[in-house]
Amino acid sequence: MNFEQARFNMVEQQVRPWNVLDADVLAIMSEVPRENFVPAQHKNTAYTDYAVPLANHQEMLKPILVGRLLQAVNIQPDEIVLEVGTGSGYLTACLAKLASYVYSVDINADFLPLAKKNLTSLEISNVTLETGDASKGWAERPEYDVIVITGSMPEVPECYKNSLEVGGRLFVVTGAAPAMQAKLITRVSDNDWSEENVFETDIPALENTQPEPEFSF
Repeated sequence: MNFEQARFNMVEQQVRPWNVLDADVLAIMSEVPRENFVPAQHKNTAYTDYAVPLANHQEMLKPILVGRLLQAVNIQPDEIVLEVGTGSGYLTACLAKLASYVYSVDINADFLPLAKKNLTSLEISNVTLETGDASKGWAERPEYDVIVITGSMPEVPECYKNSLEVGGRLFVVTGAAPAMQAKLITRVSDNDWSEENVFETDIPALENTQPEPEFSF
């Protein structure tokens, strides 16, 4: 399979038509070899409009979601990013190409060596990878310029709103399937945030964020 042609087709036929017009985002997605981050048995689907399955019942975000997400948070070269949900490291690589530095955390320890291997193969070194439960926040630093949460949550998490620098942006998907809302939260002052609905989607929940089911007798 010609992965370079498939990558070009992904950008031009999937990502760009879904209103992703930011030149930096398109360039990064044209550059990062998504096939390197996909399990071997799924390599031929690396560039399809498909949520590629990963271990631990997780999945990679579809390319169009990655494009819209990156465009929404509008990362600047001097900014520090927190990613919650590393997976195989594909989005991590895209974030690292755009940002000054990325902190990425995943609750599944199995993903850390995999993501580290994938990032090292591309000589990406401006990333710290950690394992932990970030469902209630992550205090590697007191505040971040950009926070990206790759699993859905029932509602916008206050802990992450408070972890933004003034001017910082939080990307989070909230609500219930099948019509969840991708939101961009911007901290406009010490005590004020703005909220924008970016698009509708449906992605798996971030672990440990869903309420316990109620039992009836």
